Amino acid sequence: MKLGINLGYWGAGMDADNLAVAREADRLGYAVCWAAEAYGSDAATVLSWVAAQTERIDVGSGIFQIPARTPSMTAMTAATLDSLSGGRFRLGLGVSGPQVSEGWYGVRFDKPLARTREYVEIIRKAMSRERLTHEGAHWTLPLPDGPGKPIKLTVHPVREHIPLYIAAIGPKNLEQTGEIADGALLVFFAPEHAEETTLGALRAGRAKAGKELDGFDIVPTVPMAVGDDIDGLADLFRPYTALYVGGMGSAKQNFYNKLAQRMGYGKAAAEIQEKYLAGDKAGAAAAVPRELIDATTLIGSVDRIADRMQAYAEAGVTTLSLAPAGFTLDERIASLRAGVEALERAGLA
Repeated sequence: MKLGINLGYWGAGMDADNLAVAREADRLGYAVCWAAEAYGSDAATVLSWVAAQTERIDVGSGIFQIPARTPSMTAMTAATLDSLSGGRFRLGLGVSGPQVSEGWYGVRFDKPLARTREYVEIIRKAMSRERLTHEGAHWTLPLPDGPGKPIKLTVHPVREHIPLYIAAIGPKNLEQTGEIADGALLVFFAPEHAEETTLGALRAGRAKAGKELDGFDIVPTVPMAVGDDIDGLADLFRPYTALYVGGMGSAKQNFYNKLAQRMGYGKAAAEIQEKYLAGDKAGAAAAVPRELIDATTLIGSVDRIADRMQAYAEAGVTTLSLAPAGFTLDERIASLRAGVEALERAGLA
């Protein structure tokens, strides 16, 4: 199992620290550095900045939002980043959510699975550098009865195949991801619930493509905090968990809430969402079960984290992307180093 680092969203006031974290991860031998986007900084610019100032670590979009770009534009960006980074780019995609898709991009959040499948098909075709044509429900290239003609990508990526990942949570999305992608970007992944929440659906998708899970990159992002006060460390992640389980999406459509339900936290998930949407964020955070936090984060001593890393590896995780907690650069760097130490103690390095 390899380690990754997730920088999250740029522009939160710690940008210089984020670059230092990425460079230290590069020095320590981390495999990949992911950057996110929502409705602030875009991931492509951040990844260019990081790639220019690192040497070995891969840079990955975690994620590029599908409603933000046409598939052809995403193919251009992927090819350019792969070229500029010397073959170190990983393309992560996701549909975002209805609030961002419709409120920020003005793109209807309809038929996300079919839209994702078409999007990937067009990207694959464009990056193969064949003349681009496509007839689908969401995109038609070239447009009919107009001056457009089939053209091909002029940029030559360093690699013939740029790894393509999809952020997936629900069973149908996970199954499709297993079928059409090279890896899955996951959140709130609990090793104890891996089969029923994640792996079964991914395996079914791989089978549809005539493949197995071998060679498929399973990449959860896991918050991490090192120390002896387990309860205090768990409290650090209460607002984060409450935000996703309670506040992401709407009362009717929250993929993270449904995931918590599938993990057996149905009653707590309902209470968290009710309080969060009513504006009681503190109450929502207090309602998060300590067991849910412990199952989906790495907290405690290095030895305790090493034991949990072993559980992630045994559950099938191939790249464990850490999101180190800390208000200072020194704290985040210390967590990076502790991650490497824990991996070594677990015998997974």
